[in-house]
Amino acid sequence: MSDLVRNIIRLAVFIFVQAFILNKVPNLHRFVVPYIYFLFILWLPFTTPRLTLLALGFITGLSLDYFKMTPGLHTAACLLIAYVRPFIITLLSPKEATEFTFREPSPRAMGWSSYMVYAFILTLLHHLYLTFLEWLDFGSLLDLLIKVGATTAISMLLIVTTEVLFPRKLKFRTNTAA
Repeated sequence: MSDLVRNIIRLAVFIFVQAFILNKVPNLHRFVVPYIYFLFILWLPFTTPRLTLLALGFITGLSLDYFKMTPGLHTAACLLIAYVRPFIITLLSPKEATEFTFREPSPRAMGWSSYMVYAFILTLLHHLYLTFLEWLDFGSLLDLLIKVGATTAISMLLIVTTEVLFPRKLKFRTNTAA
């Protein structure tokens, strides 16, 4: 299966799970909101061009905004993590190009510790920005911090669960000079 078809299926599955399963779960608490859809952006190949990454972030966020009827909140948060993702990957990747031969981020490719740092930073950024945009409407700084922490914790639990239940095959780049 080509990367394009695989990524289209991934996007559809993540949006479906988020819109029709996680968004229908009764509220665990007013601060706990489970999000998993942005994992699509985290799973994109390392070599995805920045413009393509931003376009896919826009499409991902806009798709969820359509189902949640929010005016661009998820789109803005997805664009932020799509923009920051290459910088985080550069910081976490080995300095030797020969050690970095995998095509996409995963715990098996990056190691659990590096992958968890990568996922945590992008999850925290996503939720901080999304909750901040919502916070502009409701107000309390303590509520903002609690909601960011709780939502990040539940999302990281969902990411780890997803990675354990659905491990991806290791794919190597054929040309490491790219």
